[in-house]
Amino acid sequence: MIYTCSQARQKLSQVLDEALKEGEVRIKRKDGQIFIIKSEPKIESPFDVSGVDLNISAGEILQFIQESRKYL
Repeated sequence: MIYTCSQARQKLSQVLDEALKEGEVRIKRKDGQIFIIKSEPKIESPFDVSGVDLNISAGEILQFIQESRKYL
């Protein structure tokens, strides 16, 4: 769909939602020049990983750390 600048200003949230859904949206200025708005993929952190449930308590983890430091 092509929006005019006026329509895009009035419906910015809708325009952005459509760009996310469809991949891009076009906006046409009065002079006829057309611009394309594209959604950019969300960049995930490489450190954003799921946790692993080991069924151990925080106290047990601290105990393991303390024991491992004895051998350094």
